[in-house]
Amino acid sequence: MYEFKYHRPATVRQAANLLVKNEDAKLIAGGHTLVPVMKQRLASPPHLVDLSHVEGLDTIELKGRALAIGATAKHADVASSAAVGEAIPALAELAAGIGDPAVRHRGTIGGSLANNDPTADYPAAVLALGATIITNKRRLKAEEFFQGLFSTALEGDEIITKVSFPLPKKAAYVKFRNQASRYALVGVFVARRPSDVRVAVTGAGSDGVFRVTSFEEVLKKRFSPKVLEGINVSPEGLNSDLHGSAEYRAHLIGVLARRAVEAANAKG
Repeated sequence: MYEFKYHRPATVRQAANLLVKNEDAKLIAGGHTLVPVMKQRLASPPHLVDLSHVEGLDTIELKGRALAIGATAKHADVASSAAVGEAIPALAELAAGIGDPAVRHRGTIGGSLANNDPTADYPAAVLALGATIITNKRRLKAEEFFQGLFSTALEGDEIITKVSFPLPKKAAYVKFRNQASRYALVGVFVARRPSDVRVAVTGAGSDGVFRVTSFEEVLKKRFSPKVLEGINVSPEGLNSDLHGSAEYRAHLIGVLARRAVEAANAKG
């Protein structure tokens, strides 16, 4: 690991100012992505700005028809939160299935979204639920936030402060995970919202998280796993590696989507 300067701001404004003043500075919260990369000397940021001590960034609260989760809320906190369990049980279950206990007690929702790993779980929930990512500068819809592999709409001095999830009528997340890394080989989040149905897929797309509109159209008419039978997902644009071919991932998307719809119906 290369030498760096460590900063511990007390407010979001202080953190943003540090990013402006220190070129190539990096934000850190849980550190589960950045620290391993630094240890391998694949990254050498000269400044680290730690958000974990910024008061109020880890709150979780239900406000009307929306669930607001602070950027530094840990996966374990989301999983065990009574508010999340009541408002969006599928989101609590998703958080409970991230990594292992060590990851869940240090990793944060804001860090996961800012990193936008193509195999991460939270992006599927954010896209399927139609969440809004709120920063120190603006509000970003999920569709405009995710911009490809490890790429987001965040600017250099922009910091995620919280994520606002509108409450769905029904929702469920099912993933087929890589047994070694615990990341999603394929993960499907299905949400029946007041006006539409969204199906978001993580782990499979060569360009990151994406929606399956062909599934959404038939599920909007009838929210049942049976309507998805016979509808195939094209392997074009899907990942193909030693863990699974594009064709295998395309098949899994269909299987997991049907299971997710079944699970969502069973819950509500």
